[in-house]
Amino acid sequence: MDMKPDPATPRTKGRLAESLVGTWRLQSRIDTTASGERCDEPTLGSDPIALVFFDRGGNFAAQFMKRDRSTTAPATAAGGSNNTRAVGGYDAYFGTYRIDEEQGVVTTTLLGALAREHVGAVLTRAMRVDGDTLTIALDTTSIDGRPVMRTLTWSRAG
Repeated sequence: MDMKPDPATPRTKGRLAESLVGTWRLQSRIDTTASGERCDEPTLGSDPIALVFFDRGGNFAAQFMKRDRSTTAPATAAGGSNNTRAVGGYDAYFGTYRIDEEQGVVTTTLLGALAREHVGAVLTRAMRVDGDTLTIALDTTSIDGRPVMRTLTWSRAG
């Protein structure tokens, strides 16, 4: 499987592409059900530490860590749908990205991931940058299989 970025695909043209480039520090990670009920995701906790990086060449990397790793994180067979899986309270992955400016979505291809079943995964996220705030939204499932909307809010760190 060829997972190299297509050099013909523009990655750094357009408003989102220009504003997305940089280092982002996670401020909040909130899962809500369709009824608006907030539900915590126990493998990383309700307040993980995380960084995500996007460069002008179409590369990205993300790392998440459960803030309190003094207790054992629940072992799960797989991550939620449309999501990766944390191992021992930690998740990390990297790869390439491309942007659909009209739709405001970013599609990532994972070239490497802590959970090996996610290598090669293609994930699409709605993203918006307002000044120094990045908001990422995705539909996924809770650890008990309920559909949830995950909203991650990041602040520019570099």
